[in-house]
Amino acid sequence: MKPELTIQLMDTHAGGDVSRIVTGGIDLLPGDTVRAQMEYLRDDADGLRKLLLEEPYGIPEMSVDLLVPATDPRAAAGYIIMEVMGYPIYSGSNTICTATAVLEAGIVPKQEGKQNFMLESPAGLVQIEATVHDGVVEAITCEGLPSYIHTYKASIEVPSVGKVTYSVAYSGGFYALVDAAELGFDLTLDEERKLAETAHAIVEAIQAERGFSHYTLGDIGPLPFLHFMGPEEHVAEGYYRSRSATYVHPGVICRSTTGTGTSARLALMNYEGRIRPGDKLETVSLRETGFIGEFTSVETEGEYQVVKNSITGKGYVIACSDIVVNCDDPMVDCDGLHHILSARHKADLTPMS
Repeated sequence: MKPELTIQLMDTHAGGDVSRIVTGGIDLLPGDTVRAQMEYLRDDADGLRKLLLEEPYGIPEMSVDLLVPATDPRAAAGYIIMEVMGYPIYSGSNTICTATAVLEAGIVPKQEGKQNFMLESPAGLVQIEATVHDGVVEAITCEGLPSYIHTYKASIEVPSVGKVTYSVAYSGGFYALVDAAELGFDLTLDEERKLAETAHAIVEAIQAERGFSHYTLGDIGPLPFLHFMGPEEHVAEGYYRSRSATYVHPGVICRSTTGTGTSARLALMNYEGRIRPGDKLETVSLRETGFIGEFTSVETEGEYQVVKNSITGKGYVIACSDIVVNCDDPMVDCDGLHHILSARHKADLTPMS
């Protein structure tokens, strides 16, 4: 075993979505912001993402989060999100998992009760509130990206599906929001394959018909995601619950409801005048896991009502391991990887004082 060809990992999950946190074995990346370092990985070192999400090391349903030194002194650490579809600038489940990992690794020392710190994502600084009880991280609350409705109740004819009514939200990526019952779904686990097939057909039809532009970011690529919405149950004053399922890639329905999917739902509820600041929505997945989204405030940006929100969930550590990268293995593709593997030094991720 060559030590320079190992990568240190902490595998975690939130709501069932596995996030592999890369804690060591990768060189410091060029770039004066975490966003710039993400762009370097995307353009010049995509081998790390492929290595950890493809056979024999991983599967497409997983995500990878590379810990890097924060470039903003207010943050305890930075992280770069990698998924099968590329490099999202933000993800609620990945942020919950990364925050859990930095606490469990001692990068941020645990404190009993509630504690606050910041992480630096490619989208910018993220405020984290952790709840620790008897040394166990019981919950992570993180900011969701400002979310808004771009398109409300458009319709499209989809081959093999028929006429579909959808809205489009931005919550860190563009989401098509569809009513699950209108498409014949109860959002149960036995429907997972059919949900993925239906979502893929709808997303492909929308991509072929039109594109979407963010009001400040401009063109950020074709719409990639779809969120199935179940009926909303009014559980208590200011508290709602809804079954949900999020499609992210051909054949892939997320195990969790996703943080960005939950943020998109809050944006729609606000747009329809059915939610007020302080109200919460609990989204429940096919596997009966959930996230809680809180609508914190709304601002007007041009023609859009932009919803500020937070997402609460629990992360679990499921493994700590070294991945041995054997480039002689015919199953392993080391292209785009050699130049960032390192045993000479690790990122200087030291605990906060």
